[in-house]
Amino acid sequence: MKKTFDYHIKSTWHLLSKMYNLKAMQHDISQVIGYVLINIEKEGTPVSRLADLLGVESTSLSRLLKSMEKKGLIERTTCEDDKRVMRVYLTSEGVRKRKKAREIILTFNEKLAQRLSEPEKENFLKIFTHVKELIQEEIEAIDN
Repeated sequence: MKKTFDYHIKSTWHLLSKMYNLKAMQHDISQVIGYVLINIEKEGTPVSRLADLLGVESTSLSRLLKSMEKKGLIERTTCEDDKRVMRVYLTSEGVRKRKKAREIILTFNEKLAQRLSEPEKENFLKIFTHVKELIQEEIEAIDN
């Protein structure tokens, strides 16, 4: 099974996730918290949008958001227009941690970009576009 494409994708993702978690822990957050922070917009982001980005149900995200709120990283407010919609906003501490998370990601991406030639970068992106397209097709076939 070590010769399958998905083995290499998954094992690389696990290593990437481990590396980001180790780096994030140095700043008292996790990789998942960093990802959430990066995806919260200045005007606030609905909980449902964050759940979609993480691939979880809004109810499953609740515990993580509660933890982030206790750490002083976010604030949650009910939307005035629609009381069913909860929006998440960054606190000043959340902005500071988001900046660090972005820095970690950009630094890694710069290091990777330096190791790859331009044709390798183009091929990498082309291959991953094909992978994502195929995965989306498979998901749509299941949903239909």
